[in-house]
Amino acid sequence: MQTELLLRQRQSLIQDRLRLSGRVLAVDLAQEFNVSEDTIRRDLRELAAAGLCERVYGGALPVAPGGTTLVQRVGEALGRKAALASAAVPFLTSGMTVFFDASSTNLAIAQALPNGLELTAVTNTPLIAAELMKNPAADIILIGGKIVRQVGAAVGAKAQRDVSVLRPDLCILGVCGVDLAAGLTAFEYEDAEFKRLVARNSAAVIAAVTNDKLSTSAPHSVIAAQECQTLIVEHDAAKDKAELYETQGITVVYAGEARS
Repeated sequence: MQTELLLRQRQSLIQDRLRLSGRVLAVDLAQEFNVSEDTIRRDLRELAAAGLCERVYGGALPVAPGGTTLVQRVGEALGRKAALASAAVPFLTSGMTVFFDASSTNLAIAQALPNGLELTAVTNTPLIAAELMKNPAADIILIGGKIVRQVGAAVGAKAQRDVSVLRPDLCILGVCGVDLAAGLTAFEYEDAEFKRLVARNSAAVIAAVTNDKLSTSAPHSVIAAQECQTLIVEHDAAKDKAELYETQGITVVYAGEARS
């Protein structure tokens, strides 16, 4: 009973450390609690199995925000996503082929495009395709297949076959978590497979992320952080977190302040 109490106390303290610092390392926790690294790794496995953290090499990260459908996310944090969209639009220029990945922030980017911008817009997301239709100068390719409701897009075998023949100039990637060590991650397995395929087929990759996704991880890896050339963050994103990406050659762009 005493051992079980100590175990619960230690795991509760590990969760406190995660909330405070955004990352824990097994070697540091082992020293702090005077236990072996194997004991800490076992604690982290149990916490991860309970959905309370995401294991990464050497330690753990907080779980990326998730659990809602794309349709539900569309109505959240509208001002912050609009600010990110405004910062992303200059990366889209006339004549480009651009892939818009499934994301409520990427929907905001589609909504922010100047009317008359000539581009070939590719997406696997019906909501984004409908928005892009409002631009008469855009040629639109909708990647098809069964729509996964959680993702709000087609990501299965047919969608992967369809997108495999395309070589976009730019991929605007939608992600669930972003971390320098864990990379860009997603909750759904097939969604991660689809994202990885289109990202690696594209000449350049950008991602626009809200603060709650920075230094978090979802279960499935998409690409390494260094494979994303540009990361667009909110105006008040933690500087210490953002600067870590810049040390790896990733361009970090700060969005303007969100309108209420």
